[in-house]
Amino acid sequence: MNSNSFHSRSTLLIVDDDNASREGLCMALEPSGYSCLQASSGLQALGLLHLHDVDVLITDIRMPEMDGMELFKRVQSERPEVAVILVTAYGEVEAAVQAMKEGAVDYITKPVKLDHVELSVARALAASRLKKENRHLREQLEGQSPSVRLLGNSPSIRKILQTVSAVAPTRATVLLEGETGTGKEVLAKTIHEASPRREASFIAVNCAALPETLLETELFGHEKGAFTGAEQRRQGRFERADNGTLFLDEITEASLATQVKLLRVLQDQCFERVGGTETIRSDVRLIAATNVNIKERVEKDAFREDLYYRLNVVSIVVPPLRERKEDIPLLVAHFLSQIAREHGMEPREISYGALEQLQHYHWPGNVRQLRNCIETMLVLSRNDPIGVEDIPHDILPAPPPLREKPTVSATPSIRERTLEEAERQWILEALQKENGNRSAAARRLDISRSTLYRKIKHHHLENLVAKGDE
Repeated sequence: MNSNSFHSRSTLLIVDDDNASREGLCMALEPSGYSCLQASSGLQALGLLHLHDVDVLITDIRMPEMDGMELFKRVQSERPEVAVILVTAYGEVEAAVQAMKEGAVDYITKPVKLDHVELSVARALAASRLKKENRHLREQLEGQSPSVRLLGNSPSIRKILQTVSAVAPTRATVLLEGETGTGKEVLAKTIHEASPRREASFIAVNCAALPETLLETELFGHEKGAFTGAEQRRQGRFERADNGTLFLDEITEASLATQVKLLRVLQDQCFERVGGTETIRSDVRLIAATNVNIKERVEKDAFREDLYYRLNVVSIVVPPLRERKEDIPLLVAHFLSQIAREHGMEPREISYGALEQLQHYHWPGNVRQLRNCIETMLVLSRNDPIGVEDIPHDILPAPPPLREKPTVSATPSIRERTLEEAERQWILEALQKENGNRSAAARRLDISRSTLYRKIKHHHLENLVAKGDE
């Protein structure tokens, strides 16, 4: 195997706020077969790390806002399999050495020497491969299926996953609370997959999707002749979930009569089929979920208090997506890969600008709405990477807050404008900030120059283009 074939599998992310230094390092490394990504800030680097399978991060220490040391610590916490090399001036060597003690692979002093860089990268790639192999082994040993894992690195998700690790090995009943679309069923599957019951069935029932009579039959089964149309005996979900996990979504929609039967199952692990007298025992781990305030239902006598306490042995509140927006890049990357496989499409990427806009939206439909949005963008867009212009029109994220005051103070806010007006304003502001330079404005907006030129014409903004840049 030649070195180029090995390097072609390796992705480097180079982070430096100095364009010349960053691009020079890329130009020096790419001929050796490496795939190089570039980021001009620590924040942009974190976004790219969620979107790409990066092997090695090379970052300058001295950068505004988030410096290289802070970026290194974030990477250590969120993407520990990524090997980190620090680029440092002579006076910063002591900090770089300390970072190596904490897990950085190497440091490079300025002025950078190419042979030293290549040697450091080779060492970092070996460390990265070892970390990835160890992570894969741990996942196998833990029996955790990443396909059903609740995705996120936010503090709230990390806390939830800690609770899952503690509760999964037990048979304790779990109550999941959260808005529609937050991923409660995914969390229930995560608990099941991490439990000793993972080899048995995981069965889900939406209590709101069935009328009272059908829900009771669905849960407990029925005997032949129990009612008109019952031509043969039928097992219910409790029987089919024996030794496994039963997930009851929207549990508050179950009737009071059904709640009585559920209470008995939780107490005694036994029940009778509808129309039957035989007592059936079933060893089932129950996980329930609700998207309403269940305590209020109890207070209004719409939900049995004794059943509530039986269900609420371990309570987990799943936060809405708007409260964990830092998880959006990871979710987007996951959905892009997952949906592309489902549709038999080539893998695609999303621009940092589009990702930033998605992070500004409030997502009333939560993770489910985000997935639908990504599917729409992936199916309809022909751009690679997918850009800001591919975001569906019914999703209007607010742009990042502007440091400068608006040119016209009497204009309505971005949220009050139409998408067309908001787009014109963003382009107008970018051109003004870059003194009419179209190439610089395109970079600021993270769209291609050809797309910007087309939109300038569409919005009749040619008069803002600098002379000599027409």
